[in-house]
Amino acid sequence: MAGSERLEGPAHSARRRTQSFGDEAASERPTGYIPRVSAPRSVARHHRPEPGDADAVDLSALLAQYRHVAGQHRHRRAAVEELSVDAATTAPLAVVTDRPPAAKSRAGRNLPAAIAVGLAAGALIIASLFVYRPSFVGVVVLAVGLGSYELIAAIRTVEARPPIVPVLVGAVAMDVASWYRGTGGLMIAVVVTVCGVAVWRLGDGASGYLRDVSASVLVLIYVPLLAGFAVLLAHPDDGAARVLVFIGTVVCSDTGGYATGVLFGKHPLAPVVSKGKTWEGFVGSVIACCLCGALIMALTFHQAWWKGVVFGAAIAVTATLGDLGESMIKRDLGLKDMGRLLPGHGGIMDRLDSLLPCAVVAYLVLAAYAPS
Repeated sequence: MAGSERLEGPAHSARRRTQSFGDEAASERPTGYIPRVSAPRSVARHHRPEPGDADAVDLSALLAQYRHVAGQHRHRRAAVEELSVDAATTAPLAVVTDRPPAAKSRAGRNLPAAIAVGLAAGALIIASLFVYRPSFVGVVVLAVGLGSYELIAAIRTVEARPPIVPVLVGAVAMDVASWYRGTGGLMIAVVVTVCGVAVWRLGDGASGYLRDVSASVLVLIYVPLLAGFAVLLAHPDDGAARVLVFIGTVVCSDTGGYATGVLFGKHPLAPVVSKGKTWEGFVGSVIACCLCGALIMALTFHQAWWKGVVFGAAIAVTATLGDLGESMIKRDLGLKDMGRLLPGHGGIMDRLDSLLPCAVVAYLVLAAYAPS
């Protein structure tokens, strides 16, 4: 009988033992009998049964072998994934580094592109002021629309969702109203637009309502409301000169601060907000603005030179605060630039950051020192 089992093979003998497990022969087996357990292929390759182990398997040894093989598989899979990640991250870098880097200044700008864009924008503004002055409103509306859209898109990278349509429509209406109805029309348009945004947002439900409306009010105040004062500057008979004085002084602030900061900048002005701003650059901005303001106030508006110094100092401080304010918004949103529309500058908002608050200061100071 035993010889026949050996001839039939282990598989057939296992089946026969299973079939006779409940018969009388099973009662002759010793107590504690453990049937054979089929091991995985990877374990079977590594497990060598001892002599006389034809009917039983040590479960603890089997479990140890299984854990050993599973651990080897995990290590191999982790190594393959690490190689895949390295290949995916280093391959694009190799492609990018093969390209010649663009020429940049010490401040990180593409200086030729920045100068070209600045000259083109200046030519457009001058042409709109001297060819047909109401067309300056169109230039402001275009810049405000693009800037508002950039700011809304940047805010939408976080949880807030300002509604685009009422904000853009209200932004256009606010600047047009400032041209035709003055400060009163601008304020009425602001109130109507905020109410319109609040009603529009009702259609999206209560979740995040206060957050979205608050973000919309921020956009409306920051961009079209402040830009409306630039339109107010252009409305008097000498409006072209007022706008050019305002923009020219802001340009002197940016240029003086940039040049002084690149050459002599060592002490950070506000390192938490912007690492590129230095106290040396701020001093350069103040000096450039005061010189520009004194010359323009004396030669253009025929006023005392010290009034120009006050005007220039006010513009320098406001331009710096406006730049830092936008930097704070970008840092909070995790962005380097608001957009990529203007080569060498970033987005529209990266150029309007200084101009927008300075428009209010220029309107108020010129109204007091050089009334039309």
